[in-house]
Amino acid sequence: MKRVLLALSCLSVFAPAYAQLGSILDKAKKIQDEKAKVDQLNVSEAEERRIGDDVSAKIRERFGVVQDVAVHKYVAKVGTLLAQQSERPALDWTFIVLDTDGVNAFASPGGVVHITRGALGLIKNEAELAGVLGHEIGHVAHKHAVNAIRKGKAVQMGADAALKNRGPYLDEIANQAYKMILENAFDRGDELDADSESTRLTQNVGYASSALADFLSRLDERNKDQPARNGLFASHPETKERIEKIRQSAGSKGGAIVEARYRQNIKYESTPITAIATVEGGSSGLMASSSSKASDKNADTDKARKDEDKKDESPPPKKKGFGIGNLTQTVAPERGSAQVSASGGARGLGPDRAAKGGGNPSVVKVTVTATELADFKKGIT
Repeated sequence: MKRVLLALSCLSVFAPAYAQLGSILDKAKKIQDEKAKVDQLNVSEAEERRIGDDVSAKIRERFGVVQDVAVHKYVAKVGTLLAQQSERPALDWTFIVLDTDGVNAFASPGGVVHITRGALGLIKNEAELAGVLGHEIGHVAHKHAVNAIRKGKAVQMGADAALKNRGPYLDEIANQAYKMILENAFDRGDELDADSESTRLTQNVGYASSALADFLSRLDERNKDQPARNGLFASHPETKERIEKIRQSAGSKGGAIVEARYRQNIKYESTPITAIATVEGGSSGLMASSSSKASDKNADTDKARKDEDKKDESPPPKKKGFGIGNLTQTVAPERGSAQVSASGGARGLGPDRAAKGGGNPSVVKVTVTATELADFKKGIT
């Protein structure tokens, strides 16, 4: 009888512990199951490119595209050499020069890399160009934007809902990707990873990989009195730390600078940061900067932009499915609604981030053949 009482006593003591353990195991299994569902939400390569094309369309509408075939072909040669050395050489890599004085670069998912003519003006040689393009290629090759947003959207929407409603899920990724890319909102780890990839790619091609650090030093000096959110690398880790890490990674390895060829192909000059024409908030053309350059450059488009703004005052009806029409107006292009024309200064945006763009968003299509690329590579000496 005593043994029975002792057993019952032990059971009464340990039962809650067993129940608690069972509850913990159930929660762990639910978490594991949810993670498995999120893992099923991987974006295919085709879907990634569709997202990237939609994001690129918004970026091009915001800043315009330089309509110069020779400039695009030159940038495409440098970018293609690097992309072929990346972990995703088979992507349909596209390189676009944006028509703005702001110094910036943007990598859209799926292989669409943008760089501004303002950045080309600040860059001094081909190795620096390769360093900047290599950094953006790193973001694409390692799927930084899509992976960061995919996990967050799956949690927010619920994995089950995201699995059942693929279109809205992809729309959400496209919306958030545009905002993230436009504001350079990659996290610290992704930025350092992209720097590391840039160093690797430029070294493999034959460029001096320390050239990216040279460019960053010049950019850091230029931006020293600007708001934190000022375009290229604005939200990146502390610039001086990044410069040090890049130089450490490059070490004593040499490489080509290729300054003469750069100057033969790129004739842009850097615009002083105080002279960059801006739009308020970096998103609406309603209330332009008062600089004389802004007035001269955009006088012929003011009426057109006002007409566009009137059209945009009422939000468009939401379209079904996946596409550019579903990118929300919270991240509107330059010709966006009056509701997003808040002061750039109040939002902490610098001139590069709020820079005005050109009026032609059309892609300049160029083709780089294997023979042309092989000849081009010979010049990296």
